[in-house]
Order: sequence, then C-alpha cells, then structure tokens
Amino acid sequence: MDTIASLFSFITTPVSWVIVQFHSVYGAIFGPDTGWAWGLSIVSLVILIRICLIPLFVKQIKATRAMQTLQPEMKKIQERYKNDKQRQSEEMMKLYKETGTNPLSSCLPILAQSPFFFALYHVLNSIASNDTIGVINTSLLESAQKAHIVGAPLAVKFTDSASKVEALGASLTDVRVVTAIMIVLMSASQFFTQRQLMTKNVDTTVKTPFMQQQKMLMYVFPVMFAVFGINFPVGVLVYWLTTNVWTMGQQMYVIHNNPTPGSKAQAAYLERLHKHVTTHGKVSRRRDKVIVKAIVAKGRDRNEFERKFINGLSKAGLAAQTDGTVIKSDTAAAVEAEDGTPTTGTPKRQQPKRQTKAQRQSAAAKAAEESEQKTSLTKSDAPEDAKPAPAAKKGGAKPAGGARSKAQSGQRKGPQRPKSPSKK
Repeated sequence: MDTIASLFSFITTPVSWVIVQFHSVYGAIFGPDTGWAWGLSIVSLVILIRICLIPLFVKQIKATRAMQTLQPEMKKIQERYKNDKQRQSEEMMKLYKETGTNPLSSCLPILAQSPFFFALYHVLNSIASNDTIGVINTSLLESAQKAHIVGAPLAVKFTDSASKVEALGASLTDVRVVTAIMIVLMSASQFFTQRQLMTKNVDTTVKTPFMQQQKMLMYVFPVMFAVFGINFPVGVLVYWLTTNVWTMGQQMYVIHNNPTPGSKAQAAYLERLHKHVTTHGKVSRRRDKVIVKAIVAKGRDRNEFERKFINGLSKAGLAAQTDGTVIKSDTAAAVEAEDGTPTTGTPKRQQPKRQTKAQRQSAAAKAAEESEQKTSLTKSDAPEDAKPAPAAKKGGAKPAGGARSKAQSGQRKGPQRPKSPSKK
C-alpha cells in the first residue's frame, strides 16, 4: 500500500495544507491537540472534495442511466456475435459512439477521489511513523500524534501491536473497539447505499446483466471494506465513513427529486407531483417542470407511471404542456358552477334512481293512457271528406253528394252478369 500511495505523493502537499488550514480553525475552538480538531479537519476535507466532485457525480448519474437504456441493445449484440469477440467489441464501441455513452463515466467520482484517498493515507501513515510530510512540521506532527478520536489515536490501525498503540498513549482494546465499530458502519453505509440504488432507482421493466452486476456489487463492496478496513488508520476510516455517508445522502436526494424512469422511485415522485399540481393547479419548481416537459415529449413512449400521471391530470381537468407547465384543459373550462366559479374537474355522471315495481307499473299505465289520447285526437282532427261515404238507400238512391261510384279495379263497366250457381 505504501508503494501505491507514494505514486500520489505529488498531491500529499495540497492535502496536508488543506488539513492544516481546517485544523487552525477547529483548533481555536476545541484545542489544537484534540481529536475534534483533527477529526473535523478530515471531515471538512471530505466535504470539500465531494463538493468539487458534484459535476462528476451528475455525469455519473447520466452515464449510469444511459447504460441501463443500452442494455437490451448490448445483449442483442452479444447474442449476435457470441462467437466473434472482436466483432462484438467493435459493435459495442460503435454503439457507445452513436449514443455518446462512456462506460467509464459511472466510475468517475471514485477515480477522481482516489488520489486524495491515497494522499491522506500517506499523510496519516507518516504521522504514525513520526515523519514530517508536506506542510506538517514537527509541532503539527506532535499535535496530531496526541489527538485521539473516542480513545483511538488518529494514526493507529486495527492490526497495530500493543506496544505501538501504548506509545501513542492509548490501549489496544479501545483502538480495536473503535476501529471495529467504524469498519462496521463503513460497510453498512456502503451496503445501504447500493441497496437503495437497486431497490428504488433501477428501471424494473428492463432485466439486464447490468442489474445483476449491480446486485453483486451490493454484497461485494461491503466485504471489501471490511477486509481492507483493518489496515486503514483511524483517520482514513473517518475519511471513508464520511464519504460513504455523503454518497448515501446525495443519492437519497437524487432518488427523491430526479428518479430513474420506470423505477419505484419515479412512481412515488409522480404521485407526490400529481398531488401538488392538483392542489395548487400549477408546477412550482423548475426541476419539476423539466421532468413534466420530458414526459410530455415522450408521447406514446411513456412508461406505466408516466401514463398514469398524465391521465390523472386529465381527470383533474388539467393538461401538461410542452414547456413543462400545467394549464386548465378545455374539458374543465366548460364545467363551471352556476355562480360562475370554475370547478376543479369534470362533472360526475348522475346515475338514475332505481324505481319500485309499483312506480314502474304506474308509469307504464300513464304512458298507455297518453298514447290512447293522442290516437283519439288524431282521428278527431281528420277532414270530413276523408270519412267513408254512407251506404246507399234502397230503391236505387244515389250516393250523397252526387258522386259516381267508380268501378273497382279488374271489373267491367255496366251491368254485371249474375253468377251461375255452382254445380254440386
């Protein structure tokens, strides 16, 4: 480890300078030789580094999501060229180039802070060896050796001998209890961070080898921290525990406010956003507008949670726009109360009340009576000339009104021959 750390010796001077500057501030508050002064200096170093790495963290999120999106295409390439590894690699590189994705982008935060980690390890190891390094002179070296964090010197390790621990003014039992607790906390925070990513912020609609790799890392990383942690000085354990806690909090913030499409976190986020929009009638925050704009732009490519969100807005009488805003839809504009105040949604369909058997029979009888009345009125209103002529009187009386009787169709005019009696 010393050989690896020495490769980053060019950065030990800046790291030691930052620690000394923070120590001068906290030393004035807690005392220069206390564990609080040196411990908080290391914590502040971590926070400063992680703030500087926020742009890389954002790039890591985008790269991870892009890799999740490309997994189905990558799987097809692997199956198509499973017997030709060279062609497979060429097609993979072509896919990365076309989509602008870099697999190494997901590892940028870890790679970027690795030099600081090894530089800090080298500084603390020099303190334990009673060697000056960087801007840490003899007086600061003596002060750092006196500093104890909950009874454990800053530069001791779990595997150090009792004589070395006693030389720094501590007991071996205290050192091992403190370092064991810190190693457990460090591994647990790493496991929880990875588990949170796998259970809440992964697209559950796509089953890919990438998810299996992430699931494996969820168990591998904590074990690695536990194994290598026994060789880390207490100061390095403070550094790594702080950066794990920072990563966990940063990831919780991202999952809560900008979840991966298709994940459980997105379902919870859109449910909260729907409740807020229907209550206030608008999208307030800028990042919410960005997400609504992206959902509208997808069109038919929306996932289940996004379709549910858009349909929920429609039922509430609202419509999402292409710029991420939400306005009152035409359906809701037509629905207004009698006093002119707009309602919050479409009117509910009124279901007719169920009638009893007696009511149905009474209604049927009333309808029949009205039908008879209409029929009688129709007959009485008919013109008189439309009525049939009265029958002719005996004695050859002519029909009333002098009208001639017309021969029926198919009969001859004039007197008719009597029919002959039928033969029996």
